[in-house]
Amino acid sequence: MRRLLCGGRSLVPVLVVLASIVAAACARAPQPAARPAAIRLVDLYRKDSVQGRVESPPPTRSEWRFDGAPPADGSGERAATRGWEAGPGVAGLAVRDGRLVGRTTSTFAILHVEWPQAAGNLDSIDSVEVRLRVSAGKTAGVGSVGAEKIDLAAAAEEAKVWPWDLTAPLTPGAEVRTLTLRPPRPRPAADFRHLLLQPTDVAGAEFAIESVRIVQRREQLASIPSGVGWQGLSQVYRETLVARSPERLRFDLDVPPRALLDLGVGTPESGPVQFVVTLASQAGEPQTLLARTVTSPHRWEPLTLDLSAHAGQRVRLELALAAETRGTLGFWGSPVIRQRVDAMADADTAGTAPASATPPSASGTSQASAAPPPPQGVILIWADTLRRDHLGTYGYRRPTSPNIDRLAREGARFDHCVSQATWTKVATPSLLASLYPATHRVTDFSHRLSAGYTTLAEALRAGGFATVSMSSILFTGQFTNLHQGFEELHEDMSLPDRNSSKTARIYVDRLLPWLERHRDVPFFAFLHVSDAHDPYEPYAPYDTLWNDPAGKAEHLRQNREVRKHIAYPLLKAFGMPDRAELVEAGFDADAYVDYDRGWYDGSIRGMDAEIGRLIERLRELGLDRKTLVVFVGDHGEEFLDHGRTFHGQSTYGELANVPLILWRPGAVPAGRVVAETVETIDLMPTILAAVGLPSPKEAQGTSFAALLSSANASQWRSRPAFTEKNLTYEAMGAPPPPDIEAFAVVEDGWKLVHNTARPRGGREHELYDTRTDPFDQHDVAAQHPEIVARLSQRLTAWREKSVKARKPAEAATANLSPEEVERLRSLGYLQ
Repeated sequence: MRRLLCGGRSLVPVLVVLASIVAAACARAPQPAARPAAIRLVDLYRKDSVQGRVESPPPTRSEWRFDGAPPADGSGERAATRGWEAGPGVAGLAVRDGRLVGRTTSTFAILHVEWPQAAGNLDSIDSVEVRLRVSAGKTAGVGSVGAEKIDLAAAAEEAKVWPWDLTAPLTPGAEVRTLTLRPPRPRPAADFRHLLLQPTDVAGAEFAIESVRIVQRREQLASIPSGVGWQGLSQVYRETLVARSPERLRFDLDVPPRALLDLGVGTPESGPVQFVVTLASQAGEPQTLLARTVTSPHRWEPLTLDLSAHAGQRVRLELALAAETRGTLGFWGSPVIRQRVDAMADADTAGTAPASATPPSASGTSQASAAPPPPQGVILIWADTLRRDHLGTYGYRRPTSPNIDRLAREGARFDHCVSQATWTKVATPSLLASLYPATHRVTDFSHRLSAGYTTLAEALRAGGFATVSMSSILFTGQFTNLHQGFEELHEDMSLPDRNSSKTARIYVDRLLPWLERHRDVPFFAFLHVSDAHDPYEPYAPYDTLWNDPAGKAEHLRQNREVRKHIAYPLLKAFGMPDRAELVEAGFDADAYVDYDRGWYDGSIRGMDAEIGRLIERLRELGLDRKTLVVFVGDHGEEFLDHGRTFHGQSTYGELANVPLILWRPGAVPAGRVVAETVETIDLMPTILAAVGLPSPKEAQGTSFAALLSSANASQWRSRPAFTEKNLTYEAMGAPPPPDIEAFAVVEDGWKLVHNTARPRGGREHELYDTRTDPFDQHDVAAQHPEIVARLSQRLTAWREKSVKARKPAEAATANLSPEEVERLRSLGYLQ
């Protein structure tokens, strides 16, 4: 684990106050190289940091009870049941003896009520509490729909494809019990306009519900003292110090040279809240650095305060709130004292040359003096569902990527980068933690990365970097526990159109001002863009670049019709047919995917324009030669290459081979083309080496910095690359088909696919020559049994080693005190 609590404990004398913080935890954290650290007030926080503690006034509860008379103005059947109605699978719904009672007639029986307070509600949902008794069953669940109207039958069918993520185990019997159903990530209250309740998961069960209560974030916060939390405003989350008016948060610290205070302020309250920052040296009177009144709730306001006049002083920094109502909530988001880059020059030149520097020559003479300094910033662009062969720099016939092609010309292009998984849920933890899926065990929809592993963001955060994540889908954010180490996270739910996959423009719009605010400090940005993901249709003008708009209506009609023939429920929901299903529907399969491919390519061109804007701004800010930009795909997409569409269903080349480009003028050689095979797990060690930080001991990747120059390429030791497609047993499941499990290894120009589970008649082993057959079209296993045997042994040994490398669940909290564990839980790292 990072440890987030460690901040940058051992970096400079100004942080001696951190020496007492979780020493046992910090001993296992990656230790940063010699550079001035960021002083994070979240890390300095103690319970006694809060002066004048107050309690929040209890907010109005959102609760349905059944022990009183129906509303006087109610009418009809729903009034008698307090607004609740029986959905599919429920019979005999009535209020009796102060309880809502009924009987289930199917394994998926649902009750429904509309929650009027959800409309326009910008708060988030902490949990749903249900007090009930049931005669039989194992699990209860809660679902929600945010639309104005609901079709209960359609909602029940959709839940079979997208199972609800709010569930709790049942204990049948005569006793009324309280179930607390908490979402795996914060959910907008507006999504709960229609509340759906599955009281049990068996048919023929009797249920009796005493009450149902929706606990909003404000109500949950009212029940706990002020302190550290992971809080969001409009689904943009920050490491946060939560306080109540008129509380003051007090910190005694030493101000480093050229310091600034970087933070965001905001409130979930509707009334005005004033945020006041004061600073007092030991010899002087308190000085007000900021008095900012916020009147718009659910919005972060970023601020930067100059502290350079107090360099070298021991000061008392206070963060205070003022509001008309005592107990009004205020959020101090990611308050960090950072040092401008100028103050880091001496530390950088005095320290050991980073691993990215030119190593000693064959004669033993050091060439480190000629190496560029470590990058000030790192931008990691994670391009979702992007086929390598659909970019111009990799030889594509359409001009989909002029800006990305330019990055490749000005930097280094890797011609054989292998992803460790072929869907985002599994591939992203491998990237950010440098672990194979067999080790990190995030292989299904609801899995979370253990907090016992250190992420790239945690390592960079510990090294003093400002960290921000832009997450385009739920898999790359809190839902997978991948907010670890990020001071700020933009969840996909913060996007204005959550039904669109075109996210690059919006996130670049947000990233550019963030870069401007952090232009003088070390920074790391994880930019996840999903433009190439379905639904493929791009916005204008890219929608008609390679498609005749006159054909759109017919293509959409064919998509509606072919869904009737798609066997797997998840693929039916996505509208992703295979060749046989298209033929069965009476359509020209190749013409059908050609239209999708035209939209797909247009989406890439739209994304490329936004990447160009980002590079343009780096140049304007003077950051181009100071920033390492890494552009990499998480996986590809299949257009009937092996008879299917979509992704995640195999380990074949169209999915596993991803683009990789590194760009930093003056540091990464222009026009460098790397033919050697690398893996996406190699990126974390490579990036950390570039900035002069060590990789965590458990990292399974290897830095490929040596491959960036011809002179050093001989130092690279080639190693096999692996890709996994795991079976799943959960209701939701990984991308279909669910009857295939495959593991692939690439070594010495050969690729072996071992299908450990396969449909009847499928081949157990497939062998491909990657030099002549990069998309795995011609199986030559029968001609090379000796290669199959050798690579099979390699796969078996790797799988055994990867499984053995797993950390036990208790590793996340080993050697931590109860207070430290509670802090990790408050930040959402532990559940």
